[in-house]
Amino acid sequence: MRWPRVAADIRQSVKIVLVDFHTHSTASDGAMAPAALLQRALERGVGMLAITDHDTVDGYLQARADARADALRLVPGVEFSCRWSGTTVHIVGLDMDCAHPAMREGLAQLDAARGERGELIAQRLHARGFPGALDGALAQAGDSQLGRPHFARWMVEQGHVKDVAEAFDRFLGQGKTGDVKAFWPELACAVRWIEDAGGISVVAHPCKYRFTGMKLRRLLADFVAAGGRAIEVRSGRQSSAQEQQLLRLAREFQLEISVGSDFHRDAPYAAELGVRARASDGLRGVWERW
Repeated sequence: MRWPRVAADIRQSVKIVLVDFHTHSTASDGAMAPAALLQRALERGVGMLAITDHDTVDGYLQARADARADALRLVPGVEFSCRWSGTTVHIVGLDMDCAHPAMREGLAQLDAARGERGELIAQRLHARGFPGALDGALAQAGDSQLGRPHFARWMVEQGHVKDVAEAFDRFLGQGKTGDVKAFWPELACAVRWIEDAGGISVVAHPCKYRFTGMKLRRLLADFVAAGGRAIEVRSGRQSSAQEQQLLRLAREFQLEISVGSDFHRDAPYAAELGVRARASDGLRGVWERW
């Protein structure tokens, strides 16, 4: 009868540390308000959390004002959209000073870029027979950062498509009418804004870009040359083979490693909040900073 009790004691004494340095709230394209996201993280036992909304720190600032934020380590975060080699890539910023002039400059430029992008998406949709898209998307966005999901929800509301998935499949997804990426800053700019503001820049979800091995190495070489310092080795649902590839690249380019769920909403195939923080020989996890 003693063994079950011993096993239970062992389980209680060995704590699995959950962290998450890539999440989204309603401040950008997530489904949960920052307060609800914070509560979910606490319920999941997440000890360190970064809310990394697209091109805005509003989600982090709202969560920071919540009294429950003291129950975990809430890390300042953002996910910048930028251009590299003719492709849109994302750079996560962690632990930067949100009030630093460099960060304010970057956020202002991205806010303007998203406004211009929204106008062009609306113009293209108008040409396809969908007038009023900009006002409709802005109404959907409210205080959130304007993005394609808001256009998609407006199209559903107007009866132009049956659901958001159809809106992206036919009009807003990659290569479609509303796929506009032309206004993002260059990779080096995004890295500079983060690093100058005292943060650490991280290449987000490297496998999502579906680059060849050679092209991914080129990206990392340019990222390091610009002052970048970390790479996500776990992001959402990915294979163990992909993680091992990214760990090898982290060693090759002497990068720190970061992990995150890229959580946006509850969905059947979406990753849940919280990723196990585990050390890897010769590599430093960004969580070791905090």
